[in-house]
Amino acid sequence: MNYYIDALKKYAVFSGRATRKEFWMFVLFNLIAMVILSIIDSFIGSGEMGILSGIYGLGVLLPSIGIAIRRLHDTNRSGWWLLIGLVPFIGAIVLIVFYAMPTVAGGAPAAPAAPAARPPQAPPAA
Repeated sequence: MNYYIDALKKYAVFSGRATRKEFWMFVLFNLIAMVILSIIDSFIGSGEMGILSGIYGLGVLLPSIGIAIRRLHDTNRSGWWLLIGLVPFIGAIVLIVFYAMPTVAGGAPAAPAAPAARPPQAPPAA
């Protein structure tokens, strides 16, 4: 449960890394909460998309995106790979494979290197 709480605390953190266990525990607790809220919604008769599960879904949208991006960073991929999920069927499979990959040692994906600064030159002699 600590992994779930930690992910919610870092709801707007898109840098850094999230371990495989941290990501999948968040997904597990998120799934459990959605099932419970959907059952409660069906008992109170709030239609196909229940009010409680809808509010919860909006509440965890940003933390879900954040932990997914941090998980991609842990496999040395850019967070922009999350957009491959927009490709029907194949995108979801690719993301699941990326999420299931082991941690890659090293830092976050490297940013393009800045050009080296030139040393100052002495003014020409008169």
